[in-house]
Amino acid sequence: MEFTDQLNRKINLESTPKRIVSIVPSQTELLHHLGLDMEVIATTKFCVHPQSWFRNKTRIGGTKNLNIDKIVELRPDLILANKEENEQVQLDALCKTTPVWISDIHNLSEALQMIESVGVLINKKTNASKLIGEIKAAFEKLKLSIGPNQSKTVLYLIWHNPYMTIGSDTFISDMLSRCGLTNCIQQTRYPKIAIEEIRELNPDYIFLSSEPFPFKQKHIEELQKELPLTKIEMVNGEMFSWYGNRMKISPVYFAELLSKLKGALSLP
Repeated sequence: MEFTDQLNRKINLESTPKRIVSIVPSQTELLHHLGLDMEVIATTKFCVHPQSWFRNKTRIGGTKNLNIDKIVELRPDLILANKEENEQVQLDALCKTTPVWISDIHNLSEALQMIESVGVLINKKTNASKLIGEIKAAFEKLKLSIGPNQSKTVLYLIWHNPYMTIGSDTFISDMLSRCGLTNCIQQTRYPKIAIEEIRELNPDYIFLSSEPFPFKQKHIEELQKELPLTKIEMVNGEMFSWYGNRMKISPVYFAELLSKLKGALSLP
C-alpha cells in the first residue's frame, strides 16, 4: 500500500502497521485517541499524554535527540514524525530502515489533513472522521462566540534569555488568529526578539507559553516593568501548539482565556 505524507513523499506499507514509533507528542496522543495501544511500541520523553503510555512505553530520546540505534533495534514498521519537531538528519537516517510518515503543519486545515491521513494509515478512518467533525464544530462555536476580529495584537513568547517568539507561518499563529487576535510578528518560524523590540511593538497582550520554556510569575513581573500598559498572561502551550486530538478541547480553553481578557477585548 502506498501513502503520501505532508511533504509529498511516498511510503509503502505491506499491511496495517503493528509496530509504530511516534516521535511527535501531539501525534502520540492522537494515536491513543484513535484507538491504538499495543501497536505503539515507543515514544519520546516529551510524549507526556496519555500518562499511561508515558509511564509504560519504551522511550527513545527527545524529539530532536533520538536514539537512532534503539529505534532500529525495535524493528518498527512505521515511524510518525514531523518536519519541524524532528531533525532532518535523524529522519534521513531512519528513512534508510523504516517507512517514515512526516507531517508538516502550519494551520488548522493542515492539522485536520494530518488526522485524516493518519486515520487511513492505521486503519482508524472512522474514528479520525468523527474527531475531525468534533474539532470543526468546536472551532465554529469559538468563532461564533468571539464575533468579528477585535484587531488586538499579541506577542506569544516561547523562550527566555533570549526571548523567542512565533512567526506568522506557525500553527500557534493560526490559533491566535482563530481567537480573534493578531500576531504582531511578521517574520517566519521562531525569531529571537530583544526587549527593546518588544517595547517598540507595544502589543496589547503578551502570552507566556508553558512550553517549551516554563515561564513563571517572576517573568510576568520582569516584562511588566518594561511594558506597564500591556496585559501579560501565562497560557497553556499545549492548547496552542498540539495539533492532534487536543484541538477538540482547545477552543473551550481559548474561549475561557478570552473571557478572562474580556474587559480589554470588549467582547459582546
